Amino acid sequence: MNNERIQQLIRFVQEEPNEPFNVYALAMEFLNEQPEQARVYFDQLLTVHPDYLPTYYHAAALYADIEERGKAAELYEKGIALARLQNNQKTLLELQRAQQAFEDDEDEW
Repeated sequence: MNNERIQQLIRFVQEEPNEPFNVYALAMEFLNEQPEQARVYFDQLLTVHPDYLPTYYHAAALYADIEERGKAAELYEKGIALARLQNNQKTLLELQRAQQAFEDDEDEW
């Protein structure tokens, strides 16, 4: 995790608070090493920018990883619905595949 990059992203968020990509980039920066902090930023995106489609894939995977499987399932469903609404076939397919892998993993529980 690069602290200088994080500080730069925080400045970008402060300068352009209505730009979802800046918050998304911040969430992604924290995802591997500080997932709880990434969760804060993903939750912010889901609340403030619910139409920002890239959020759903990674947020759902994060929730699955931290064993909040109900929330993960909900996010996969919402992301798939949003991808259909936005007619984004590539992301729709990615979300459907991720959801299927998630459900297959649930069957093993």
